[in-house]
Amino acid sequence: MSPPLFAAGTVRMRIAAYAIIFRPLQLYLERILLLARTKLYYDNFLNTPRRVIIDSIAITCPVKLDKWMMRPILAVMIWAGFLISLASILIISRINLALALISGAIILGFFTLSPATVLDRIVFTGSDPSILMLALAVGIIPVIGGTMKTSGQIDALVDNLRLPRKYLLALSPALMGLLPIPGGALLSAPILEKAGADVPGDILAAINNWFRHTLIMVYPLSAALIVSTQIADLDIYRAILHLLPGFGVALALGYVAYLRHIDGRLVYHNRFSMRRLLVPLVVILSAPVLDFVLKRTLAIDSLATLCGVSTALLLSLLLSRIKINLKEVILGARPWNFSFIIIGMFLYLHIFQASDIRHQIAAIPLPPLLLAVSAGFLLGLFTGRVQLPASIILPVYLATAPAMTPPYFAIIYIAIFFGFVVSPVHPCLVVTGEYFKVPLKDIVTRLSYPAAVIVAAVLILSVLLV
Repeated sequence: MSPPLFAAGTVRMRIAAYAIIFRPLQLYLERILLLARTKLYYDNFLNTPRRVIIDSIAITCPVKLDKWMMRPILAVMIWAGFLISLASILIISRINLALALISGAIILGFFTLSPATVLDRIVFTGSDPSILMLALAVGIIPVIGGTMKTSGQIDALVDNLRLPRKYLLALSPALMGLLPIPGGALLSAPILEKAGADVPGDILAAINNWFRHTLIMVYPLSAALIVSTQIADLDIYRAILHLLPGFGVALALGYVAYLRHIDGRLVYHNRFSMRRLLVPLVVILSAPVLDFVLKRTLAIDSLATLCGVSTALLLSLLLSRIKINLKEVILGARPWNFSFIIIGMFLYLHIFQASDIRHQIAAIPLPPLLLAVSAGFLLGLFTGRVQLPASIILPVYLATAPAMTPPYFAIIYIAIFFGFVVSPVHPCLVVTGEYFKVPLKDIVTRLSYPAAVIVAAVLILSVLLV
């Protein structure tokens, strides 16, 4: 029989083993963690030679260790915090992206900063007027989409375009994609089904997803593009100029892959109405036009974006032929999710910048651009998002390079973007496949051919520009 769990001899042996083996290790790790979470420790990291840090940590160790042995321990702690924060973001983002980014930022701060510094970064992010205005502006965008859908302005726009069939198939999802309406991919699917009755379902599904997202890549009110350029500290319109070649290539590849064999025109049963065509166009275009003018004349960034989207929302309400219940639209659009995503992205950026993970990443023996492009594409592919990879990859690049230039930004952003477009966990692919009764793998296969050309091109560019 085994001895009782609490027998005197067994207890003495366990106490001795704990005292000899585990207690010194426990004290050692506790003191390292305590020191790693002090503001003095990270002030030292930023302002004094690493030798001083190693000396100060070696003093706390109850075991006689060489101070230079502490370097890998510190690196492991920092990398562990970074990787755990990324893992938590990827897992929690399946439930809520805003919660994932905020949680990931706090986890990264717990491992790499003092509680006081983490709190300081939270207060700084939450009290920055430019971030708050940008978050509010991004939250208004889905409300605009909701009012346009409820008022029938989106349907009126599509009904009055009167284009050749192949161009209508491309433009309908592109226009729907400009506003982040929940389930937006399903709004354009019936139009494609009607206009492409003789087109195979996998082609229609690919058209719906390819052209729905291609225009977003250069749309100045795209939340992902707005925040990405803010993180990179770039003017959004300069960034768009460098994204235009990629946009043109994507359109050409989409045409060759999906549209070139489609002919004919649609038969319309309603009379053409210029007013019903112009009203939604004015609503959609008013925001980027006003945003551009205000930024160029008054040099106001986030406030210009807020004025632009607020004007577009007001126009959508005033020009509607029916009374819109704004409360119901807001509850359906859930704009607070979009706003908290922006706050979460900037919180992660600020904590990342305050931590020493920047120096650890800079030591990786890979060219910064190639690292950002390859990792950005993979994150876009695995997460089915743009904002999440951008909030991770752009700070990583900035940690390894002195500044972000518009051409390099365009290369990195395109890699992230087309990883997102072909991602099998991308919600638009899932709902489109369900609508057209097409297996998800068939849609991914159709999208992969043109996307592979674009990703290969940016990878080659990233190697050539080293």
